[in-house]
Amino acid sequence: MGVPVLAIFTALVVASIAILISGSNPIQAYLALAEGAFGSVDSLVVTIIKSTPLLIAGLGVAVAFRGGLFNIGVEGQLFVGSIATVIVGTAFHAPAYIHMPLTLLAGTLAGALWAAIPGYLKAKSGANEVITTIMTNYIAIRVITWSVGARGPLRKVTSVVPETKSIFESARLPDLIANSRLHAGILIALLMALLIYLLLFRTTLGIEIRTVGMNLHAARYAGINVDRTIVLTMALSGGLAGLAGAIQVMGLPPYNFTTGFNVGYGFDSIAVAVLGSIHPLGITIASFLFGAMDAGARLMQLRARVPIEIITILQGLILMFVAANQIIRSIYHIRTRGNEESINLTQSWGGGPE
Repeated sequence: MGVPVLAIFTALVVASIAILISGSNPIQAYLALAEGAFGSVDSLVVTIIKSTPLLIAGLGVAVAFRGGLFNIGVEGQLFVGSIATVIVGTAFHAPAYIHMPLTLLAGTLAGALWAAIPGYLKAKSGANEVITTIMTNYIAIRVITWSVGARGPLRKVTSVVPETKSIFESARLPDLIANSRLHAGILIALLMALLIYLLLFRTTLGIEIRTVGMNLHAARYAGINVDRTIVLTMALSGGLAGLAGAIQVMGLPPYNFTTGFNVGYGFDSIAVAVLGSIHPLGITIASFLFGAMDAGARLMQLRARVPIEIITILQGLILMFVAANQIIRSIYHIRTRGNEESINLTQSWGGGPE
């Protein structure tokens, strides 16, 4: 756990140089950032809201990583989940206890099915999942952008901007605090973190996923159906991404989908998963950190006159130092365990029970 913490500290120090070059005071900037993220109940609510999709999508990335797969298609899967949520959420009227779960399920299944395509291609033909998930990203984003654009079949007729109709009230997530935007999505996200931990480290399926991720040949020798596991792992990963998109639509006004609504969450979730060392506990903490930086960025910009791009620089530095952890080990003279040349990211938070 020490390496990620030191990576964050080092990134803050290096980012301070960029802040100084921009003509601002780093201490004032970071104080404004903290106040913007935690300084009031409203600020904390914004931080939690921004953390929620990152946590769920980051768990999806982690599931794929654990299975030896690199799912770059989270952004597209999140879009597909969002649009499926809108379709089911506006298709019929039903009591909330029926409509809400069905709408959540629609987003989850849509993301899972979309991710299963590159999973199947990987299992049956050996197609590189990095390439196929990037391509499915393009397809999903372009098709959905068209569908809500001018004359698109899902566009709200009376709107002057590309957006869908709002989902019915029966399909919306309840608020946890009255007159606030804090919705029940954070509870679902935390529940997912617990379930994914149990899945990966306390079930036979989790052992199979991790075994396939570590060594395909050993997995086959152990009698594991590798092809099935690859497809299932990608489907689970995409299902979590689709769930993240569903929660965004169901939890936040105006309860619809616009082309710019969820942009960036899919790619940020990859950073969150890496920073969290692809472990549910680490991802929970990392998503909260990224959410706090996003929530506090505007106040930092206004009060300290720091370019908002500094937040992106800070996130990139944190990710770089975590990924290249030997830099941190060298700077702080941290001994590498055993004779290993590098430490796998999964060990930074303990890697879970093996």
